[in-house]
Amino acid sequence: MDHVSLEPSVSYSVTKMNDIDEDDKVYPVFGKVNYLNSLDTRQYLYCLTPKPEAYLESKVLKGVTNIGKLDITWRTNMGERGRLQTSQLQRVAPGYGDIRLTVESIPDTVSIETTFTITFRITNCCERTVDLALILQNHNSPGVLWCGVSGKQLGKLPQNNSLDLPLTVIATSPGLQTISGLRLTDNFLKRTYEHDEIAQVFVCE
Repeated sequence: MDHVSLEPSVSYSVTKMNDIDEDDKVYPVFGKVNYLNSLDTRQYLYCLTPKPEAYLESKVLKGVTNIGKLDITWRTNMGERGRLQTSQLQRVAPGYGDIRLTVESIPDTVSIETTFTITFRITNCCERTVDLALILQNHNSPGVLWCGVSGKQLGKLPQNNSLDLPLTVIATSPGLQTISGLRLTDNFLKRTYEHDEIAQVFVCE
């Protein structure tokens, strides 16, 4: 294999993650002799990052499906050159729905019968303002329990805006525990968004 690269589309920048530095030289992770046997399979890894201007209009970014194209060149055993350039590769846009919930910070391990804080980020992905209320349910994850008031009003969240929400949890059982039971209700439409199996934390005795 002579060359494998991903040429990103105009909305992304790319970081190649298939090389290692050794003795002030860069080698492929597959070895210094970059040889691919017959019927072998190889995976190449690239990190795509939206360009800063793409973040200014999240609605446009969500509609971008072209991520770039692969350019591959190689030589056969007889020294003959070959080249393949793919058409635009397509990404599958994640379906977050109207409300997206992500975990911004959570400890890896906690001690049993102690409280800890998880910071969530709530993003309004729909094209209207939502008025949210927070509901916490403890029967879905008995190993960890929410500490706080259920039914708290979070207020109005305009479209494409985010809200950081720190919540306190107490660990009641040892082992790997799953965080579940968070509900967000839109007071305008009386619609409830259920979020279960949001994250995991290891509880030590």
